[in-house]
Amino acid sequence: MERVRDLSELPKAHLHLHFTGSMRPATLLELADKYGVRLPETLTDALISGEPPRLRATDERGWFRFQRLYDAARSCLREPDDIRRLVREAAEEDLQDGSGWLEIQVDPTSYAPRLGGLIPALEIILDAVDAAMRDTGLGIRVLVAANRMKHPLDARTLARLAVRYADRGVIGFGLSNDERRGLARDFDRAFAIAREGGLLSAPHGGELTGPASVRDCLDDLEADRIGHGVRAAEDPRLLQRLADRQVTCEVCPASNVALGVYEKPQDVPLRTLFDAGVPLALGADDPLLFGSRLAAQYEIARRHHGFSDAELAELARQSVRGSVAPEDVKAKLLSGIDDWLNTPLA
Repeated sequence: MERVRDLSELPKAHLHLHFTGSMRPATLLELADKYGVRLPETLTDALISGEPPRLRATDERGWFRFQRLYDAARSCLREPDDIRRLVREAAEEDLQDGSGWLEIQVDPTSYAPRLGGLIPALEIILDAVDAAMRDTGLGIRVLVAANRMKHPLDARTLARLAVRYADRGVIGFGLSNDERRGLARDFDRAFAIAREGGLLSAPHGGELTGPASVRDCLDDLEADRIGHGVRAAEDPRLLQRLADRQVTCEVCPASNVALGVYEKPQDVPLRTLFDAGVPLALGADDPLLFGSRLAAQYEIARRHHGFSDAELAELARQSVRGSVAPEDVKAKLLSGIDDWLNTPLA
């Protein structure tokens, strides 16, 4: 058997992980039982078997099915202790996969009804992040994300809230959900508020729709990073633009396949993006539903795209450089990546 370096020991940053989607399957089953929540049968079967549910979100009906499963999981997060448990376990999972820095994405409006309102919900989440950092030693920050399916005025409210808590661990502002709904320009004011408050601009784009979605994120929302961005591979001029501006794309190979954006892992255009000089940060997206966490994304690059250890190390470096981690944290992680690469194979 060919000897390879352990990808779970490769230091890296995790820049694309959704809050509810970070939950352990066993935790969701336990919380559902605790609160008497009847999960959809397809979700329960997937959680028990360890096989992700069959999803294809490239049409609106498939996306609705995906959202139904996600909403069912979210409904099991009802108390501050549930939030604290989720964040601690997400940190533990990331550490096992070699992550030295996590930026977790959350829309606090999703949890506000059960946690006493929008402000209490965000404060509970940030308190949970502080506790997880103390317990695990992992550096964690929060990216507040607006929902593309809701009114742009809601996004402005969230942007102001995110800026208000910039000194408590909020580092960025995003835009998630079905990118086929709601034009990016409709949310330009919310992103302007976030940028003026010193926050990173990191909207989703270029997943369910093509390169135009990425261009809109750049032109209308002045994106510093793009959530997904893989469809940029279809436009060489756009690839060059991303490379020239060093805009990091948070690529999530397993979820791209699970949602039907690409048929097979080898179809995800990792090599095209990488060779074009576009900075990449591999992410797990929603491991609860897609069945694989951070290190597995690097394994996809190795197994299905022929990335050498030197190239995998460069992917890890790009994830660190694309993060907002403090310089000393970045330096430690980058040094650890060099050590990983220079360690002789046993």
